[in-house]
Amino acid sequence: MTLQQVLYALTIQECGSMNKAAEKLYIVQPTLTSAIQELENEVGLTIFMRTNKGVIVTPEGAEFLEDIRGFYRQYDIVMQKYSGEGNYKRKFGVSTQHYTFAVRAFVDMAKQYDMNEFDFALRETTTMDIIRDVSTLKSEIGILYINELNRKGLNRLFTEHGLEFHSLIKCKAYVYLWKDHPLAKMESIGIEDLQNYPCLFFEQGDNSEVLAEEILSENFYPQQLRVTDRSTMLNLVRALNGYTLCSGIVWGDLNGDGYMVVPFRGDEENPNSVMDIGYVTKKNSVMSKMGKEFLEQVDLALDQIDKSVIYEE
Repeated sequence: MTLQQVLYALTIQECGSMNKAAEKLYIVQPTLTSAIQELENEVGLTIFMRTNKGVIVTPEGAEFLEDIRGFYRQYDIVMQKYSGEGNYKRKFGVSTQHYTFAVRAFVDMAKQYDMNEFDFALRETTTMDIIRDVSTLKSEIGILYINELNRKGLNRLFTEHGLEFHSLIKCKAYVYLWKDHPLAKMESIGIEDLQNYPCLFFEQGDNSEVLAEEILSENFYPQQLRVTDRSTMLNLVRALNGYTLCSGIVWGDLNGDGYMVVPFRGDEENPNSVMDIGYVTKKNSVMSKMGKEFLEQVDLALDQIDKSVIYEE
């Protein structure tokens, strides 16, 4: 099995088509087909099923591709560090919970590069997908948070997927709402003040208490809505007088004007949990130049926030 065959197989999976993969690789389709057949013969399994609508990855092929993606990503990173020009676009991806500071940092990092030469990806997604993306090196870095409620469960998942967590900042929780919300002028907001308003969560699927982006997700809320993207969250916060519990780290030019945060007033049953926001990487992995520059931009972005949101013990 050669690195070229690995690249060919991963490109076919990405494109979902032999023709499109051949075009992206700048080779003719018969050459690509022959290389994949040789690879399948060597490993003794069918990786792709050919259909009239393209190619379908077999279950055995999916497992094989996940295994080879990791070491190919490491090869790619090393080649970026030590080699000169290549004949394909270098990849860099970040998977993140819905943090605007991560978006800002990614934009500032990407501006330093020629977009014609790089294949960048910023994935705002679920917590479990962040873990999977970094585990398989689909993304080099994952941004998420841990606290006392989810720490044990997430640390178990990190161990299972071979990840390391690195803390960036510790924050108090805030109530995020529209400027004209009836509670917007309060100095602090407690859980009892919020009972008549819909609470919004980012949908996480199974085991949502451990994977939730918001604190106190295990509570019962008379009104609650689950969304899958930040834009929908913002629209519903405004249109329905909704709210969510977040870190308080927001960028107005990315979220839009008119949104604000008010300190969450915890009590004995509903404590204002400390959110330890950080990033995960694959254990023993070599961080790329882009990864290092992205984290530098994260530090710069966090340095510009209102320091009142930083938790101090």
